[in-house]
Parts: sequence; C-alpha cells; structure tokens
Amino acid sequence: MTDPTPRITNPRSSASGARTRDSRTPDPDPGRPGSGGPPTRGAPSFPVMLRLAGARCLVVGAGPVAGRKVRNLLDHGAEVTVVAPEIGADVSDIDPAGVPGTLTVEVRRYRPPEAAGFLLVVSATGDPDVDAQVATDAAAAGALVNRADSDVVGRDGGDPPAGTVRFPGVHRDGPVTVTVSTDGASPAFSRWLRDRVVAALGTGVGELAALSGEMRTALLAAGRSPGSVDWDAALDLAAPLVADGRTAEARGLLERLFMLRASGDPPGQGS
Repeated sequence: MTDPTPRITNPRSSASGARTRDSRTPDPDPGRPGSGGPPTRGAPSFPVMLRLAGARCLVVGAGPVAGRKVRNLLDHGAEVTVVAPEIGADVSDIDPAGVPGTLTVEVRRYRPPEAAGFLLVVSATGDPDVDAQVATDAAAAGALVNRADSDVVGRDGGDPPAGTVRFPGVHRDGPVTVTVSTDGASPAFSRWLRDRVVAALGTGVGELAALSGEMRTALLAAGRSPGSVDWDAALDLAAPLVADGRTAEARGLLERLFMLRASGDPPGQGS
C-alpha cells in the first residue's frame, strides 16, 4: 500500500526556515542544478575556485574555442575527453606531455546522454542544437556545464538552455589568482579589465603572498592566532620591499612587527 504522507526532503532545513519540497512535487525552480532546466535568470553568478586535478571533464567540439578550453583544463590537471566528428588543429596540435592533465580524443559525434558521466562539461560545437542537447544532459545529471554560446538567443527567439559555469579572465602569480568576470556580458571587457588590474598591482604580488603564508605558519607554530596581528599595516610596509626585490628584508620586517624574533636576530631565526 502506498504511503500518502508527504515527505520533507530535509527536516533540518525546514526548521531553519529554508525552502523544502515534497520529493513528489514538480520543482518550482526548473533552473536549479540537477533539475534538467536552464539556470534561473536574474541571479548573479557565485564565484568559486574549483580543483580539477584528476577530475573527468568532457569537451564537445574541437574548434578554436574548444581548443582554448581544452588547454585551460589540461593546465589544471583535468582528465579531458574531447568528442567531435572533426578535430581541428587547435585540438590536434595540443601536446599533453607538457601539462599536468590527460587528454583523450574521440572522433565521433556526441552521444546523448553521455555528459552525465563527467564533473564538468564544455560544449563548444557552434551548432545550437547540439550545444543545447549537451547542456540539457549535463544539467539533468547535476554536472557543471560551460556552454560557449550561452549568451546568444535561440533561433526560435527564446533563450537556449544555458550553462552553469563561466570561465573568467585569469592571471596567476605564485599562489595568487586574479579573476575578472562580467557574468558573460563581455569576455573582451573581462580581459581588458584583468590586464589593468594586474598592471595596477605591480610586481611581487605572488612573492608577497608566499611570504604572508610563511608568517601565518610561524604564528600558528608559536601558538598565536593569525588574526591577532595587523596584517594590513604590516603588508603595506612589506609590499614595496618585495616589489624592489628585497624579500629577505621584508621577511625580517614582518617577523619583527609580528614579534616572531628579537630585533637583533637574523631573519628566519625567530624562537
């Protein structure tokens, strides 16, 4: 006999006032990841850093746009599978030997719903019907999906099934990552703004970040909270030294300011 009692999928969420839903009731938000529908319009994108080392990623398409995204994924250690009926030079010329990721190329058409077997899916075929199918399959399986043409209007005048992930403009310097996104409004503007932000930051940012990490580790080793010191004032003083190539001097300054060594001790010799 079927139990007619409605089920609350997360009682704890219900108690805290969060939205709950009977698992048998149609989802009122078809754009929710995993619902099979396009993302909800109007909400801003959530910025997040995603570790892809060893993660299975699918790229559908093998043209210039797909090639750039394949290289990006490989640089981050992903296990990339490329599927396309024809492989352009932007993909075939990639040498995976010099990158941390792995590359598998399959010369064939996309087979629905194979996007479901991957953590991240990129669709860059240039064919709106194929891209829509890939995005729909990925969303239905709860996979992350980047659709290269997600900002265009479908041929019927409506919005196509959009992606859930955008790739921002990126700059890296050591442990520092600077990203700029316009939420898809203008990738060209993202690149332009990224370059100007990086220029304004100047040199030595990555080295200063690494030095800050050393100081944080030293504070913890001394049994002190990293929040107990004035980082802003200290870094304002150390940054010009690092930018000028005087990293050892900057290290000594931070150690003195954070009372990690006596004023007469050489840098790195704190107790």
